[in-house]
Amino acid sequence: MPFVRHPANPILTPDPLNPWEALNVFNPGVVFHNDLFHMFYRAQGMDYVSHIGYAVSKDGIQFNRLRDPIISPTSKFEKRGIEDPRITFLAEENRFIMAYTAYSDLGITPMFAESDNLIHWKRISPMVVGEDNKDHVLFPRKIQGQYFSFHRRPPSICYAMSPDLINWELHDAILNPRQNHWDSLRVGAGGVPIETKESWLVIYHAYDTKHVYRLGACLLDLEEPWRVLHRSENFFMEPTELWEQKGDVPNVVFSCANPIINQKIYLYYAGADRMIGLATALVQDVIDFVKNQ
Repeated sequence: MPFVRHPANPILTPDPLNPWEALNVFNPGVVFHNDLFHMFYRAQGMDYVSHIGYAVSKDGIQFNRLRDPIISPTSKFEKRGIEDPRITFLAEENRFIMAYTAYSDLGITPMFAESDNLIHWKRISPMVVGEDNKDHVLFPRKIQGQYFSFHRRPPSICYAMSPDLINWELHDAILNPRQNHWDSLRVGAGGVPIETKESWLVIYHAYDTKHVYRLGACLLDLEEPWRVLHRSENFFMEPTELWEQKGDVPNVVFSCANPIINQKIYLYYAGADRMIGLATALVQDVIDFVKNQ
């Protein structure tokens, strides 16, 4: 398996002295910018309302976090929480886009926000309203002149395109579950797709009929990313550590972040919806895994 768990895991745990993050910290988005790791993590207190916390690190392992949430629910779509941030840096526009799931009595809504400093965030718009849709993540550059994003209409990873991050055209599935496989019931996108010389490297999560969440990967065409070039036959990570097997939701490894530093992937993931861990691998090793499985 290409990824190696860090011996310091879990690297971020709930803070029982801080009510809004006393129960769970999980599913972080992480971006490496100006030689620092910036983490935006989902946190819950005993009321189970999700806020987004912020933490920063020089080495990607030891994080210092703000005392208060950096984003809390404000809109009608967010009354029951803000979940699962994924952070994309648009280099040509010098801005960051956060894709997150809003949760309310209206259901779940895939939302976008923007920032130019990673501290102050402005809501842009929902991708779509009124349907079961989440696990969206924006590609780091335009495809054929348009913004390109994953989203999930159960049980598959689908794609969408937009001229302005406001008006979206939602398209069919790119990746579907496979019968009698580890990803047999539902699949969803992980962190920001990684652009390599030959393809997009995409890490995704999936679960089977036993609801065990695992991580795998696929390679997509650079200019037509709805075309799957390779898909790993096997997963590369499953819950094996006690803190990945026992928690608020048992038997889960789930990632929203895979930043690249010197051709090494820093895979930040949640274990059992309670704590955050780190695993690393070389980009080429993951590509080889996908092609050879």
